Amino acid sequence: MQVTETLAEGLKRELKIEIPAGDLASKLDAYMDDMKSKAQIKGFRPGKVPVAHLKKMYGRQAMAEILSNTIQETTQKAIEDRKERPALNPDIDLPEEDAEKILSGAADLSFTMSYDILPDFEVIDFSGIEIERPVVEVAESEVDERIADIAKNSKPFAAKDGAAADGDRVTMSYIGKIDGEAFDGGADENGQLVLGSGQFIPGFEDQLIGIKAGDEKTIEVTFPEDYPAKHLAGKLAHFDIVAKEIAAPGEVTLDDEFAKGLGLESLDKLKEVIRGQIESQFGAMTRQRVKRQLLDKLDEAYSFDLPERLLNSEFDVVWKQVEEDMKRNEKTFEDEDTTEEAAREEYRKIAERRVRLGLVLSEVGEKNSIQVTDEELQRALYDRIRQFPGQEQQVFDFYRNNQQALASLRAPIYEEKVVDFILELAKVSDKTVTKEELEKLVADEEDEA
Repeated sequence: MQVTETLAEGLKRELKIEIPAGDLASKLDAYMDDMKSKAQIKGFRPGKVPVAHLKKMYGRQAMAEILSNTIQETTQKAIEDRKERPALNPDIDLPEEDAEKILSGAADLSFTMSYDILPDFEVIDFSGIEIERPVVEVAESEVDERIADIAKNSKPFAAKDGAAADGDRVTMSYIGKIDGEAFDGGADENGQLVLGSGQFIPGFEDQLIGIKAGDEKTIEVTFPEDYPAKHLAGKLAHFDIVAKEIAAPGEVTLDDEFAKGLGLESLDKLKEVIRGQIESQFGAMTRQRVKRQLLDKLDEAYSFDLPERLLNSEFDVVWKQVEEDMKRNEKTFEDEDTTEEAAREEYRKIAERRVRLGLVLSEVGEKNSIQVTDEELQRALYDRIRQFPGQEQQVFDFYRNNQQALASLRAPIYEEKVVDFILELAKVSDKTVTKEELEKLVADEEDEA
C-alpha cells in the first residue's frame, strides 16, 4: 500500500492510496481457495471444484467484496498511521470506470480519500469560570396555592333542580354541525362541562346558562380563526344539545381525608409532595439558566477553526428545522423582517456555536474519562419506550437494531455529565430570586435562542 498526501490545508486532508493489482489478485486467490473447500456445486464433488470455474462464476462478486473491504481497511490504517482524528468518515473517490478495470483485474486499486481532522486546542482552567445560580425559595403560600388548584379541580358535584348557573356542571349529549353536516369530534353522548371553565369554544358555555335537565337547545358559535383544526377554523357551527343533569359544586375541606382521596396518608404528606414538585420545576429552570451561562462562557473562551464538513452537516440540520417551522406556521422570511440570505448567515453562526461547543465538551469528556454507563443508557431507553404506549416492543427493537438512534439517546446524557463535571470545578454562587424573576430569565433566554 502506498499513501501519498495530496492536500494538507488547515483541517482539510486528502490522501491518494494505491494498491497493486497483484495484491488484489492474491486476496482473490485466497478467497477462492477458501470457497473451494466449502462450495457445493452440482456436478462436482465437495472440495473438487476447479478454481477457474469458481472465478468464472463468483470472481466478480468476490472481487467486489474484496475491493470494499480493502478500501475500508486501508483508509483506517492510513489514518491510524498518521495519528489523526477525522471529524467524520472520509469521502472516498473511486471513478466508476476505474472500478470496472479493477474488478476485472486489469488495473491497480487507486483512490483518493478526503476528510477534515478535529482541531487541536487546550482545555482551559475551569476554576476561572464564574456562574450565578438563581435559586427560588418555595414559599408556603406557593404550596397552598397549588393545593387550592387541586381542590378546585376535585370539587364534588351534586345534582340539583333548577337552572344551570356559572360554576355548575352540565352533563349533556350534543352534536355539532357545519352547514347542516355533522363534523368529526363534534359529538358526545355524556359530555360534562363546568360553566365558566373556558374549556369549550368561546360563547358555548355562556349559552348554557339557565338550561335545565331535560331541556333541548340549539346554540350557535363560531370557531376561532386560530383554531388548531384548520378545517373548522373560522367556521360557524350549530350544536344540538340535550341537557341530562345539572350539578352544583360542593365545598372541599383541605384535611387528611382530602389527601387520602389523592392516595396520600395526610395533608402534611400532600404538602411535602407538592413542595417537591415545585422545587423540581424550579430546579429544571435553574439548571437551564446555569447551563446556558456555562455554554456562553465556553463560547467566549474558545475560538478555533471548525471542520467544514461537520459544520455543513450541522447547518443542514438547523436549516431543515427552520424551513419546516416556517412551512408549518405558514411564515416567510419577509414576515420575520429578514431575507433568506440574512437568515442563513444567522443560522450559520448558530451551527458554528453548536459544533464548537460540541467539540469542547467532547474533548473535556474524553480527557477526563467521562462515560455513559449501560444503566444510564438503559434508563433513557425505557423512558423513551414509555412515550409510546402499545408500541413498546417495536420501539425497543428499533433502538436495539439502530446504533445511530441509540447514540442519539447517549449524546444528551454524556453532555449533561460533562456539564456537571465542569460546574464542579467552576465558581458557582447562589442568588435567591423570586419565581417571576427566574421565569423572566428563562423566557429571555428562550427569546434570544
